[in-house]
Amino acid sequence: MSYNEFKPSFIKGLIALTHRELKKWLNDPIMVIMFILQPLIWMGLLGKSINIQGLFSIENIKLPSTIILPGNVTIPPSQSYIILNGTFLSQIFAEFGSTIMKSTFGVEDYFSFMAIGMISMIVVMTTMFSGMSIVWDRRLGFLNKVMSTPVSRAAIILSKIINSALRAIFQASVILALAYLLGLKISNSFSIINILGIYTAIFLLSAGLSSIFIAFSIRATRMERPMQFINLIVMPLMFSSNVFFPTKLMPEWMQTIVNINPITYLTDAIRQLTIVSIEPSTLILDFVYLSIFAIVLTTIGIVLSWHYLTK
Repeated sequence: MSYNEFKPSFIKGLIALTHRELKKWLNDPIMVIMFILQPLIWMGLLGKSINIQGLFSIENIKLPSTIILPGNVTIPPSQSYIILNGTFLSQIFAEFGSTIMKSTFGVEDYFSFMAIGMISMIVVMTTMFSGMSIVWDRRLGFLNKVMSTPVSRAAIILSKIINSALRAIFQASVILALAYLLGLKISNSFSIINILGIYTAIFLLSAGLSSIFIAFSIRATRMERPMQFINLIVMPLMFSSNVFFPTKLMPEWMQTIVNINPITYLTDAIRQLTIVSIEPSTLILDFVYLSIFAIVLTTIGIVLSWHYLTK
């Protein structure tokens, strides 16, 4: 029997390990449900409770029925007083509200803006467990068993990255469908091609983020290590992005950070593909940035696996 018969191909090893990762996830329905419930609660409660467009409703703009102004506010100034219809003015201000919401968030309701941000959030939440997975495999002895076989070290890392990306795509699909039922307003240009674009963007960010979490945990033997890193990085990543608020309204120093954050590019790409009109140059920039992020971080993860995945 030749040597090659004992050495599985890279692809076979990758498929076998990815299948094992997905099977492990699908055999735990409680974890699947919890992954969906958390962003759903955020989206349903936070997205609906922060009713920003309500600030401009006629019920909230309660002007007096008559407003008396001095004559010098007009052009040319008048010597007499001016009496305005307050109810009519309230209606005008309420109509301005839709314009302000559209120019600020790109849509007339904050829920649609927020719901797309929740998809980015679930991608981050899903990828952060890829680092914990490799620690579990090491503690349970599975990692040592795999490394005692001829399976490529890169296949071990890539299987976790692919598993993480596929899980993120599945969960994002569920969240997008639920958001639509809760009132997400889809743009007229939405099509099946847009869905493929959304999945591609999610895959790219998932690959990059999973590589970061795996690289940090690749030598860890204690579960506290990835947990500490997750606690340190996840919330700053979310708040320093455009998940909850438009970048253009943030302070300038904050905009610099937001424009580096890859979550910003994922959120912007998905918003363009779902709820706002597409700006081709911006969308291309989003995908180029996400592609570079994924390629660089995945390469680093594979190089680290060659050096540090030891028995």
